[in-house]
Amino acid sequence: MRVGIVGLPNVGKSTVFNSLTRAGAEARNYPFTTIDPNLGVAAVPDGRLRALAETMASKKVVPATVDFVDIAGLVAGASSGEGLGNQFLGHIRECEAVSHVVRCFEDENVVHVSGRVDPTGDVEVIQTELLLADLSTVERRLERTGKAAKSGDPKLRAEAAALGELREHLFAGEPARTFPGSDAIEEVLGTLITAKPTLYVANVDEASVAEGNSYSAQVEKLAAREGAGVVRLSAGLEAEVAELPEPEAREYLEMLGLRSTGFEEFVRAAYRLLGLVTFFTAGEKESRAWTVREGSTARTAAGKIHSDMERGFIASEVGLWEDLVEAGSWAKAREEAKVRLEGREYAVKDGDTMLVRFNV
Repeated sequence: MRVGIVGLPNVGKSTVFNSLTRAGAEARNYPFTTIDPNLGVAAVPDGRLRALAETMASKKVVPATVDFVDIAGLVAGASSGEGLGNQFLGHIRECEAVSHVVRCFEDENVVHVSGRVDPTGDVEVIQTELLLADLSTVERRLERTGKAAKSGDPKLRAEAAALGELREHLFAGEPARTFPGSDAIEEVLGTLITAKPTLYVANVDEASVAEGNSYSAQVEKLAAREGAGVVRLSAGLEAEVAELPEPEAREYLEMLGLRSTGFEEFVRAAYRLLGLVTFFTAGEKESRAWTVREGSTARTAAGKIHSDMERGFIASEVGLWEDLVEAGSWAKAREEAKVRLEGREYAVKDGDTMLVRFNV
């Protein structure tokens, strides 16, 4: 999963990125600190994996990961090249999902590009630029298809009609992800920035993390209207917590009335948004978390582990992670009938632990 972090300059994108990945991206109080995108990989915190590894006395523990891309701040006019906009928009297109960081805090020491904190206006600026970029893409495709459709080809005529509807949808200020969709332009939709799953990050001050504030409420309302995901966090707090040992971090969060870090909430929201689930493999040698699309078959999941397993798949032993932890071992779980044998078409569930049988 590759997530692009976008937003206006000085809203906390690089601070969020650093707290998520500990990658040390430069974060300064002026626009365009980030020109080339910063890349980072964050391990997905998962207590289920830790419990399995402890139960199996695993020598190695490998969590699932998320790739983050810290993309430079966009500004009004980015779609026409302002602020190196064309370059930055190209970076967004390479991501599977977009995380839009919105400033929801007051701080006179941190300059705001428009001179005041305005989450709704900030979102509109970014959304407008992304829509204009997509509109340009659709209009170019429509021009080519429209000319070709004059030949009378039914397929091209259907595509041209669907592109025209999509153009009007974008022109009305609606993102491509809310377009009803059409098989005729499925390929085009896959290239559009506003078609990507979007997760809004309301970046609040530390005092507002638990309950939010009037600014974050605006972001939550916008996300609900668009059918996008939303998570509230404090980039500053996340940066502090990331530097603490886990026991101290948990104690600090509890003191603030929080059950988990903003990053953990972020990952959960991103998984829901992208329709992802986690399954595990566990044993003495290694316990590992794997990520697949919801509804993936056992055979497809086996291919995530190794292509030979998918090619020579026979069956998989499957048990829920908590049943294996309670039993204490695969052997004991089998004895207690907590492990079942599943075929290649079995749809993997979140939290499944698998042992694949294969032959090549």
